[in-house]
Amino acid sequence: MKARDIVLVVDDSPETLSFLTDALEQSGRMVLVATGGLQALTLVEDITPDIILMDAVMPGMDGFETCRRLKATGTVAHVPVIFMTGLSETEHVVQGLGAGGVDYVTKPIVLDELFARIRVHLANARSAQSARVALDSAGRFLFAASRAGAILWSTPQAVRLLETLLPADGGGRVLPERLRPWLAALAGGAAEATATTLALADGTVLTLSFVGSAGEDELLFRLSRGEEKDEAEVLRRQFQLTPREADVLIWVARGKSNRDIGEILGLSPRTVNKHLETIYQKLGVENRASAAVAVLKVLGER
Repeated sequence: MKARDIVLVVDDSPETLSFLTDALEQSGRMVLVATGGLQALTLVEDITPDIILMDAVMPGMDGFETCRRLKATGTVAHVPVIFMTGLSETEHVVQGLGAGGVDYVTKPIVLDELFARIRVHLANARSAQSARVALDSAGRFLFAASRAGAILWSTPQAVRLLETLLPADGGGRVLPERLRPWLAALAGGAAEATATTLALADGTVLTLSFVGSAGEDELLFRLSRGEEKDEAEVLRRQFQLTPREADVLIWVARGKSNRDIGEILGLSPRTVNKHLETIYQKLGVENRASAAVAVLKVLGER
């Protein structure tokens, strides 16, 4: 039997709750109801919904603050939040998206439009979650953080290390203050180093290696025990590459196109292509796929 999508509706209006509950259940979805932000936060401690419909304006804790707190909760940080509001002014839309929402619909709600948005965001969320599950099963110690240092999500392996490394506060786990300038530089593409180290209380050293940007303010990192050389430096030594060629090769292995690599490294696609011609010659390969395999083999042996 196919599992039903679980939709959490957060709204202080009985009429809206009744209207949406009936419509969503008729469409084959399971509906959870919360009449306020605090109730929603309590509810998700026991059940993880697939998507959340959030009223923007509620007495007490409004939808924006509720969303921020949900996004700081590890178990539901990945769950898409669609705001429902009668306020379509730009500042309210921006406020909702800034709080962590993925979309918004205006009241009175048009069901066909709402259902279409639900389908899109459920598909996107499941695609992202599938990728994370694949990483989890491969034992990858990965996590994502904002440029302000807030932990956005992490694989289970990384969670265990982060729990040891970072104490939790009311707003979730945050990387040390000293890393903020480095994170900002990474986000802006101007960081001199793509890895740094952190020490645990027991003396263990962890290395944070920057993998890439997964969103507008989502920086992806790999955690590893012990001090490791930067991946680009390893490739540079292994294949006798220039620093720029090593940077290009790293992004080739991550599946980026010439245009994407150019934007990341501040190069023209033509310049990237010129670097690739030299890289292929040094690696003794003929195409991107073979180059990526060579990279994965070298880094995997570490």
